[in-house]
Parts: sequence; C-alpha cells; structure tokens
Amino acid sequence: MQLTLNAIKYCPMTAPRRHISPAAPADGAQPRGGGPGAGQGAGTPGAAEAGGAEAGAAEAGAAEAGAAEAGAANEAGPPPAGTPGIAAAPPARRRRLPPHAYFLVSAIFHYLGPALAVLLFAQIAPLGVAWLRIVSAAVVFALWRGPARLWRRWRGSPARIRRLLLAFGIVLAAMNACFYLAIARVPLATVGAMEFLGPVVLAAVGVRTRRNAAAFGLAVAGVALLSEVQISGQAAGLAFSLANCGLFTLYIVLGHRIAADGGGTGIDRLATAMIIATVAITPAGIAAAATAFTRPLLLGAGYGVGVCSSVIPYVTDQLAMARLPRAAFALLMSLLPASATVIGVIVLHQLPRPPEIVGIALVAAGVALRAEPAG
Repeated sequence: MQLTLNAIKYCPMTAPRRHISPAAPADGAQPRGGGPGAGQGAGTPGAAEAGGAEAGAAEAGAAEAGAAEAGAANEAGPPPAGTPGIAAAPPARRRRLPPHAYFLVSAIFHYLGPALAVLLFAQIAPLGVAWLRIVSAAVVFALWRGPARLWRRWRGSPARIRRLLLAFGIVLAAMNACFYLAIARVPLATVGAMEFLGPVVLAAVGVRTRRNAAAFGLAVAGVALLSEVQISGQAAGLAFSLANCGLFTLYIVLGHRIAADGGGTGIDRLATAMIIATVAITPAGIAAAATAFTRPLLLGAGYGVGVCSSVIPYVTDQLAMARLPRAAFALLMSLLPASATVIGVIVLHQLPRPPEIVGIALVAAGVALRAEPAG
C-alpha cells in the first residue's frame, strides 16, 4: 500500500514596502504638504523635482531588494519547522501493512492450528480439543480487550448487534466442532477444500452470471470427486465435512457484518462472540477435555492450538475483511485449499492421491473464478 505525503506549498512573503521619507527641506523651507501655505514656500520647482526623483529612486531600490529577498527565499526552500508565521509540516504517517498481508497470515494459521490439533487427537478426543481451542481463544481475547470494555460494548450495542453476536458465537462453536470431527476422519486438505463449496454457491445465488455458473460447476465437480474418494472409506467424515461447509459459509456472511464498523470494533465483537462460543460448546466438549486438566503439557498444547487456530487467523481475518472489498477477499480465499494441502503434507505427512489433487484444484479454481458484488 503506497502512502503519499502531502507536499507543503511554501509561498515566500514579499518584503514589505519601505516608507521613504522625503529629503529634509532646505533651511527655512517647509516640508512638502505640511503647514499652512505649503505650496507657497516649498523652494524652487527644480529642487522639488529633484527631491521627487530621489524618492522615486529610493522606492525602486526597495522594490529590487524585496524581489532579491523573495528569490533567495525561493532558492532556499521552505523555512524550518517552528518559524513564526509558517505552519509546520504535518508528521509523516506510519506505514501500515497491506490488507493482503493480513490474509496471508490468516491463510497459514487457518490450517496450521488444526494440523497441530490432529496431533493431539491421540490424547484428547476431537470435541475436547475443540473446547480447549475455543476456551483458550476466549481467555486471550478477554485479557487483551478487557472484560469491562467488552461488557460496555455489549450493553451499548443495539438489539440487532446482540442477535448478530449470539448467532456468530453459536456458528463458531458448531463450525469448530464439525471441523475437528471431520479432520479426525478425513485428510485436512480434503476438508479444507470441501468447505468452500458453500461460499461458491452463495456467490452464484447472489450474482447470477455465466462466470459464477462456471465457478459453481467447477466447485461442485471438485467436491463430487473428493466425496467419491472419501465416501467409500469414511461416510461420517464426509457428513461432518459438508456440515462444516455450511457453517463456514455462515461464518463468512456474519464475519463481514461483524467487521463492518472497522478493525477495533470488529475485534471487540469477535472477542464477545468467542465468549459466547465457549458457553455454546461447553456442554459437548468439557468432559472430553477433562483429560488435559491434570496434564500441564497437554493443557499448554491445547492453549497453543487455540492461539494458532482462533486468535491469529480470526483477528487477521477481521483486519483483512475491514480493509478489502468483499470480492477481493473472496478471490484470495482460493488460496486456502492450497494452504491446507501444503500444511497437511508438511505437518501431518498426508500426501493427497491424484484424484484428491484434481478435486482440490477444481475447488480452488471455482473459488478464484466466482464473482461477488464489490464492497
């Protein structure tokens, strides 16, 4: 993002005209224009004309001196800050990260955290890891933003915003639960690709163009190929993947509404929604997470999963959504299936088979091709 600094236009002040007093009159002569009978005792006409000529020459010299001063000022440039009568230059604006950088961070951590969570499934059930993820993220948000601040925001919010936050919190809880239940059964790259069918369908319904129809066809073909690969081995994983797909679509729609008022407000709302998500997932996940309560290493690992999975990517999502047009954000999301594939290979050693690679590529192409209304 290029930032420009407004140039300071400096107009030098022209030197003031000097008042040149007429030459002193000769002995016995009265000044010009002074006293009674001024026109009578002013001396000879020749002397008067000579005095006038001298005054004109002095005024011309003063004008030349003023022009010289102005030229010197122009060559010297604007005066230093603090010069009386001259406005100081505005301070340089700090450079800000481009919104694409926020999305890049989100794309990495969006699947790095879940990949680390898969490694915990041998010790903690998936719903327990999901509970640890959400609770640890809620604690971080509460300490960061401040409970009193969040409470004031909640009390000062209109009923429409409160309903939006409640819905967003419930969606976060359900989406995380379904996502973890899916990646416990299906490779991370497959789940990461299948969850984008919903956003593509949403774009196709919102903007009915041939381009979106083609995007929808590509995404459906990719998901169908991935489903054919997985349905024979893990039908439950496929069901949880499709449920996560629908919830991920709701996350995008509600997330844009949450971020509508800018970065700070959006993050405060996200923190409140994460607390609501904690309440929503506790009945289903706290019993499974109890294993970690007496094992500090597991508890710390669960905390790390929460920070990597919910704090970093969700905050950077909010910052990117607040700065990017919706269509640009949607286009960048085509990178996420590739991100899931790469992280699955590096962290989990999940090498996709050729049909899965083709299916993931078709979904990514559909996400890239779709078009949404700008803004």
